[in-house]
Amino acid sequence: MSEEVQDVNDADFESQVLKSDVPVLVDMWAPWCGPCRMVSPVIKEIARDNAGRIKAFKMNVDNNAETAAKFGISAIPTVLVFKGGREVQGLRMVGAQPRGVYQRAVEDALSG
Repeated sequence: MSEEVQDVNDADFESQVLKSDVPVLVDMWAPWCGPCRMVSPVIKEIARDNAGRIKAFKMNVDNNAETAAKFGISAIPTVLVFKGGREVQGLRMVGAQPRGVYQRAVEDALSG
């Protein structure tokens, strides 16, 4: 795992994501998911390019079913955006997306 994108799990999701003082991207993924492997380097770039403005985490849904179920994750990859302890409505991205879609979500979270 890179310094830009850290792992998060059911046990530390609240402290790492919901209590963050900056917007957070959470990449819901699984190791067997091909599109997830395509999204991973893009999320890493977004995190690096927005360092200090956002945090980025990856959550393996196979190992963290409680959080995945809580947020209704039914397809992966799914990238969620959190701000102020809540998921930002309208910014959930399901399936592999172009880099610009993730960057726009970050900008929306930072400006909103």
